[in-house]
Amino acid sequence: MQNHKNYQSFIELLKNTSKLLDLNRKSPLHQDILAVCNYLNNPNFRIAVFGPFNHGKSTLLNAMLGSKTLPIDLIPSTGAAITVRYGSDIRTRIILANGSEIHRSGTDILKEFAILDQNRRMRDDVASVEVFYPHSFLETGIEFLDLPGTNDREAQDNLVREQLLSADLVVQLLDARKLMTLGERENLRDWLLDRGIKTVIFVANFINLLEPEEQKEVQNRLRFVAESFRAELPSGFSNLYRVDALPALRARLKGDVAAANISGLVEFETALQNIAVILKQNNQAVSKPRVQAVALKLQIALKDKINPIQDEVQKINNKNNAANEIKRKAADLIQQGFSASIAKLRQWLSLANLREKYQGDAAIALAQDNFSNWERETLKNDLQPLQQAVIKWLYQAYDFFQNERPEDLLIPVPKHPQVTLPPRNTNSGDLSEPGSLAVGSGIGWVLGGPLGAAVLGSISYLVNKNIQKQDEKSANESYHQQVATLCLDAVDEYLSEFSRQGLSILAECDRKSAKVIKFIENPDSLDIIQKRQQLQKWQNSLIELNQQLESYFSISIPNEFKVEIETPKNHQSVYRSQGVGIREDVGTKRVVEVKNNGTATQAQEQQTQAKTSTKETHSAPYSHVYKTDCKRPKFDELDANFRKWEIDQEIAKMKAEMGVSGYQKRQQQNTNTSNQTSTQQPKKQLEIEKITRAYKLLGLPSDASIDAIKQAYRKLVKQWHPDLFVSNPQQLKQAQEKMHLINDAYNWLTDGH
Repeated sequence: MQNHKNYQSFIELLKNTSKLLDLNRKSPLHQDILAVCNYLNNPNFRIAVFGPFNHGKSTLLNAMLGSKTLPIDLIPSTGAAITVRYGSDIRTRIILANGSEIHRSGTDILKEFAILDQNRRMRDDVASVEVFYPHSFLETGIEFLDLPGTNDREAQDNLVREQLLSADLVVQLLDARKLMTLGERENLRDWLLDRGIKTVIFVANFINLLEPEEQKEVQNRLRFVAESFRAELPSGFSNLYRVDALPALRARLKGDVAAANISGLVEFETALQNIAVILKQNNQAVSKPRVQAVALKLQIALKDKINPIQDEVQKINNKNNAANEIKRKAADLIQQGFSASIAKLRQWLSLANLREKYQGDAAIALAQDNFSNWERETLKNDLQPLQQAVIKWLYQAYDFFQNERPEDLLIPVPKHPQVTLPPRNTNSGDLSEPGSLAVGSGIGWVLGGPLGAAVLGSISYLVNKNIQKQDEKSANESYHQQVATLCLDAVDEYLSEFSRQGLSILAECDRKSAKVIKFIENPDSLDIIQKRQQLQKWQNSLIELNQQLESYFSISIPNEFKVEIETPKNHQSVYRSQGVGIREDVGTKRVVEVKNNGTATQAQEQQTQAKTSTKETHSAPYSHVYKTDCKRPKFDELDANFRKWEIDQEIAKMKAEMGVSGYQKRQQQNTNTSNQTSTQQPKKQLEIEKITRAYKLLGLPSDASIDAIKQAYRKLVKQWHPDLFVSNPQQLKQAQEKMHLINDAYNWLTDGH
């Protein structure tokens, strides 16, 4: 027999699981757990005898012991579970509920503590009753368990039910006069079979009291009962025996061996001893089914705890993951838009671009004493939308992520350039030489008149011919060419300073954007942390139970009870998308690369070029550029805004793709033709007709929302995009014409949104 000490950790686990489940101490499952623990902790082989009152249980045991050791009477008597163990002399030990013990020689004390009171009730102050008896069978490590009779009181039934689970072998005593009553069949099913107790022997008593013909009929019925119950006994042994208990006891008390044989006692004892020896050597065959039955109930109880909280945690996780996925997509889109807009502004600020685009006009404005107007109406006017396109993405990031509030991008202009006129040589005032092309008269510059016009002409000439080079001046350069060169040099210095300072500020803006265009996954609330901890506690308990069932008893675990534990979330994830985005798990300092192409699509570039007025900002859900107070949007609002944004992005991409396919030119030609026709009608009436046709073309009612218009447009573009018909010229032409009408309809209906 496997040493019971090997089961200590499993016994402790069962008790801890019962505590974790907070089982009622009187609940059947709690009592089964205690019984199994006592069974696994008992080094002896226990044989329990049970059956209804007055079936002769104590009489049968006394016959086997060869003395009137246990109390017997004509009325229900045994009121406690009496364990009979080996001892060198006959003695009794009573353990009371308060922990105190009573020791007496002999068994007379059983009449005080182990029988029912005058009201036929068990004593509730008795914890256990043990009798020690010098018998050779008991000396081999066998012990008997005499149980109270069933079918009398609920308390006795509960006690019997509990004790059966702690027995290695169960002897169910049957009354041959009323064989297998309904109550006995129910007990066989509920108390034995359903609890994994399958090492059961049936013993029929009182057959001697029947007539010979009745005995034959009862024997046939007994065989049917035995065959219908598949007991797990060693091969070669029957699970049905006949013992006339009272004649057997009398024969033993008289020492009449022949009478004992006739009573069936000797055959039963011999089989019982051999079965016990075999089962002791293969204890797993006995313990595994009943342990598995109790463990199954524990697994179900733990699963009942795990499933609802797991579903709840999963719903919260799904919602958080959905919100984070939206933010992650937003971070990508915003970063790409920001990168495209900042690249556009950086290119515009490059000195080569500023020289090519502005140097000539700025020098002329300087020569005309009109530099302030040029600076305000040209340079600043071109700069402002580029600055706003950059800062717009930062504020959109702030709306989504509520990180550090972005600073406004303000690129200042340098001080106005100053020109000191050289001394004027009146002999070199010839204005007819090359480069002295007047661009007008009446120019209000300090030189005035033809000389001023000549200076402006020289500026244009020098810029167009690209002959202005630092420190390379012709010795015979005319005065107006010298002045023109000075103006160009002054403007070049102005633009150089503007480029240098602007690029520096832009680089700082790009660096600080990392604190704005990122999202940090919100830390878990205390409620979800507690739920996860509680869930993990239940899961760990079930995992440990499964592991020990496999380890100790080789019990395979059904898939329904296998557990996949979610890794506890104990950190915040920081997501930053910029070419190669960085996702940093703060708790573990693990860095994961999130790759993307790092470039803006044509649609996104088109979006960054859009004007920032209310009329032109329907390409993104946030039309403002500057915002003074932002509240963190709720998940539903965030999701709705982002879905709308995605539609706008897709529409922009579709329109960009049509431009790439060469369709844009034809669309413009058709639009021009339409514009020429429209001049023949009153403008207001024409607009009404166009809007009506637009709704009809998109298949929408006249009160359709802007979102419905966008959805319809997206659907039609996917259906009629010319690229879908490149292999069929006739259909391609039809698609091009259809797309022209769809685009016109969309533009009319979204104007002002």
